Amino acid sequence: MSSLFLKNLTAAAVRPSIAKKQALNRVILPSLASRFLTTAATQAACHDDEPSFLQSVEKYYDAAAQISEVKPHTLAHLRAVDSVLRVTFPIEKENGEYEVIEGYRAQHSRHRLPVKGGIRFSEEVDLQEVEALASLMTYKCAVVDVPFGGAKGGIKIDPKKYTPDQLERITRRYTMELCQKKFIGPGIDVPAPDVGTGPREMAWIMDTYSQFNVGEVNAAGCVTGKPLSLGGVRGRNEATGLGVYYGIREFISYPEVQQKTGVSGDMSKNTVVVQGFGNVGYFAAKFFEENGAKIVGIGERDCSIYDPNGLNVEELHKYYRANGTFKGYSSTAQILENSSQILETECDILIPAALERQIGLRNVNNVKAKIIGEGANGPVTPAAHDILEKSGKVVVPDLLLNAGGVTVSYFEWLKNLSHVRFGRMNKKWDERARAKVVALVEKNAGRPLTEAERKAIVHGAEEADLVYSGLEDTMIQACQETRQTAELKKVDFRSAAYINAIQKIAAVYEGSGMLFMH
Repeated sequence: MSSLFLKNLTAAAVRPSIAKKQALNRVILPSLASRFLTTAATQAACHDDEPSFLQSVEKYYDAAAQISEVKPHTLAHLRAVDSVLRVTFPIEKENGEYEVIEGYRAQHSRHRLPVKGGIRFSEEVDLQEVEALASLMTYKCAVVDVPFGGAKGGIKIDPKKYTPDQLERITRRYTMELCQKKFIGPGIDVPAPDVGTGPREMAWIMDTYSQFNVGEVNAAGCVTGKPLSLGGVRGRNEATGLGVYYGIREFISYPEVQQKTGVSGDMSKNTVVVQGFGNVGYFAAKFFEENGAKIVGIGERDCSIYDPNGLNVEELHKYYRANGTFKGYSSTAQILENSSQILETECDILIPAALERQIGLRNVNNVKAKIIGEGANGPVTPAAHDILEKSGKVVVPDLLLNAGGVTVSYFEWLKNLSHVRFGRMNKKWDERARAKVVALVEKNAGRPLTEAERKAIVHGAEEADLVYSGLEDTMIQACQETRQTAELKKVDFRSAAYINAIQKIAAVYEGSGMLFMH
């Protein structure tokens, strides 16, 4: 480990001087008190009497478990979270004051290793949230046959309130705690980006892990969602949004879904509203638009925009990045000051791709969409889910629909362990073989192909091509399995996805005798 790295960590947070500790106490205690009061106030103002996010996940799990035909003791074990890490550490701010940072990491199930799950930076992060998200990750991995257990982590901060330098120190300090507690490693626990984090934070995590594990040849595999230059994989950035598109495309092709909702199997005849214009929402909207759908609404925190004549996703995205708002973008589009109203606008397909618990008893009866595709984790509460299904709508669940991210993270992890770019070994071999076939066809057909035709046929698969192909095949297979279980058990798609996940995980537990080792 470099002396400079240790020096930076020490100066940032690890060993404040005695004088600074005294200042620390004067600042930290009021800070913690106000934080607890804020949390209590937030919870008191929460939606009606509906369950928390963790309780919602458990409720969905319990409903599916009852008809899963899995042994009760296996179900009880699978419902519980295996391990939870909670850490606190101080950070010095630019004005010389100190703030205590809270961080969490939950490992829900280690039936397969490593466990996998994102790290989010959000003021909403708490123990219940990471436990719920870790549980969801376990089921999500199982649904799409990714051989990982489920985990989740988070740091309780609003990243917009910190400088890049402060965010780096916070991220590295949090990673140091994970390293010391054995909560990170390519064969142990592999984080990924989530709300408020991205490739930059993953690069900091990987570098910190490498400093603590000098000589670890697979160190790059300790985290996914990295920049390409540091071992990332092409296609990871858009993976979750692309997976959302693939999933909805599959479901609207099913005759029973078309009959129940009236939604056309032809994507070009459908209108789409997306709540959330971050990574998931932007790419989901982009792929829907590129494949013929009309994007009529986009929602963000400060306001939403709606235009029944359609929005240009790329132009809107550039405007939003430049201005931080949709206001002023168009004189014809409607601006909704209450951003959550975008969930209640007219459309065929609604994609909540923001945060959990966005559709609940308070607004579910106003939802006009025919298909609700959960791009975010837990955007629909259990009571709202039941109302939507009973009213003739279809909910495509989060543990299936937004599994594109973890699927491509799995591909990145494989790339890091194999130490070779996908396509590197076989691209030119495939092109030469195809060129011979093209030459044979031209000879017998009597017409030479144009240069464009030749390139299209001969072109060997690049890394992105292979990643897209693997993701598409994964989503198609998972959607078909969910559909089959829904028909067999006479249940909705959410229950079907949970049943599939429970049965797959139970098979690992019971087949290996793992239950008797805990």
